[in-house]
Amino acid sequence: MLQSFNIRRPRRNRKSEAVRAMVEETRVTTDDLIFPLFLLDGKNQKIEVGSMPGIFRFSTDLMLKEVEECMKLGIRAFDIFPAVEDQYKDKTATKSYDPNFFYLRALREIKKQFPEACIMTDVAMDPYSSDGHDGLVKDGKILNDETLEILGKMALAQADTGIDILGPSDMMDGRVGYLRDVLDKNGFTQVSIMSYTAKYASGFYNPFRDALDSAPKFGDKKTYQMNPANRTEALIEAELDTQEGADFLMVKPALSYLDIIRLLKDNSSLPIAAYNVSGEYSMIKAAALKGWLDGERVMKETLLSMKRAGADIILTYFAKEFASLK
Repeated sequence: MLQSFNIRRPRRNRKSEAVRAMVEETRVTTDDLIFPLFLLDGKNQKIEVGSMPGIFRFSTDLMLKEVEECMKLGIRAFDIFPAVEDQYKDKTATKSYDPNFFYLRALREIKKQFPEACIMTDVAMDPYSSDGHDGLVKDGKILNDETLEILGKMALAQADTGIDILGPSDMMDGRVGYLRDVLDKNGFTQVSIMSYTAKYASGFYNPFRDALDSAPKFGDKKTYQMNPANRTEALIEAELDTQEGADFLMVKPALSYLDIIRLLKDNSSLPIAAYNVSGEYSMIKAAALKGWLDGERVMKETLLSMKRAGADIILTYFAKEFASLK
């Protein structure tokens, strides 16, 4: 038998719920979360994403109701993505900066009705591009610098609606600095940039592409999204984004890249965001529907793992469900 004076007994700090709560090192709250939402054109539209159980695409009128419900639950930050019909797509994404397009009109209305909400938007060509790529395509190649001019127009149009954070997800070189310069020169110095710093060419994005019908029409995104095998490259991207004026650094996906979250956290003084992407959400939902996992428990554990790895902010489709459990 072990002699009590020779050993420490960590179990003493686990003996009751009250004691466990006192010594708990990591907690996830609704203040940590950003809820991604999908916007549709039209009225009275609420369509579930087939590959994302419990996640819907909303027209503006119902999106306003959804935001209101979430605000009452304690969720105050939303990342809003447009589902654009093919008829509005072209090679240069012209609808992305048309002030009369439904997405920009909706952003104005959301900020008008909920000025206290933090609204984030996506800056990339793929939702509006007939090619389905994040950048301008010519002769089968993604043109970097020519894309920046289009992204600049898009960013200005979004900033003009009153939104709070721009999320350049395109992974073009130099886009953070270009957008920061364009925003500042046009008086939008208070608009933040959350850069998709380490965005990997991942297989976890398919349900998101279903939601927006934004899959590339040819090839893949490996010439601009990062190789999943690389860690050090994330530090290069983080250093560049910081120098160019980013306010937040993001890692995407999150669950399979917890080491990258920790790497950036240990090497940057900027807040680190983690995007708990659609495929990560759908895996848990599918297993829970089959009865193979306790969905609620695994959801909490998954979010906790991202926070514990160093994420200050988590973009997650679980946000409303998590908040509803409080």
